[in-house]
Amino acid sequence: MSKLVCENLTKAYGQKTVLENLNLTLESGKIYGLIGRNGAGKTTLLSLMTSQTPVTSGRVTLDGQRIWETRKSLDRLCFSRELNISAESGLSAFTVKKYLKTAASYYTHWDQAMADDLVAKFELNVKTKLGKLSKGMLSMVTIIVAMASKAEFTFLDEPVAGLDVVAREQFYQLLLEEYTETGRTFVISTHIIEEAADVMEEVIILDKGKIIREQNTQELVDSARYVTGLADQVDGATAGLECHHSENLGRSKSVTVLLGEDEDLNPGYDVTVQPVNLQKVFVALCGEEARV
Repeated sequence: MSKLVCENLTKAYGQKTVLENLNLTLESGKIYGLIGRNGAGKTTLLSLMTSQTPVTSGRVTLDGQRIWETRKSLDRLCFSRELNISAESGLSAFTVKKYLKTAASYYTHWDQAMADDLVAKFELNVKTKLGKLSKGMLSMVTIIVAMASKAEFTFLDEPVAGLDVVAREQFYQLLLEEYTETGRTFVISTHIIEEAADVMEEVIILDKGKIIREQNTQELVDSARYVTGLADQVDGATAGLECHHSENLGRSKSVTVLLGEDEDLNPGYDVTVQPVNLQKVFVALCGEEARV
């Protein structure tokens, strides 16, 4: 089993530290979801893990080899980042065909047949310049690069940005088919959490430059409870448990609880308990605590 390992990873821009002493291990043959608020450091982390940005300190290795120094390791990695094309950007004059041709020259295992099939599937005109494409069409281009790269570890940053619901469904279906057929490892960074939750085997939650949760997605969701009732009843039911995002309204209270193995709410209290989806768990972990 291959492993991509981040050890004590730190990235600073001047006086601003974006990531600090971050440790993370990605195992081959999984689909990971990377979620966090704007500015949490998601894009920076993906860029560091693929050697597109140098680290300030720490290291990234693939099967024990530093990726920064090893071409063979880089050949196994792809980071297809979100394209934001301005009129001043040099890429704005690239046609779709030229951009994909450039990508093909970079990725050792490029699958031209897959790229051609996806161009047809997404109904892209390869003669169109990137600067003339809509946000959704630019996302289609990044998806084509990610999939056709055939990289063992493939990272996609906001791959469904600007796509309509039909195109998003097409992407997730394509992702699952490719994963099932090849066993490639994918990391998907997205703000559309609940829609992507079903394909994420593992979820990594990043907040203010640190990983605050890394867990099997279903196990995390199954451990969560939304507890409401009179404040004293809620306090009693959740005493000693991991609680997040507590909100008080008069005598009533609500809180999200994450139960550990063999844990349950304390019995004997009159409270309402509801399941929680991944998006609600994320809000509970990363949202600001409400004022009492």
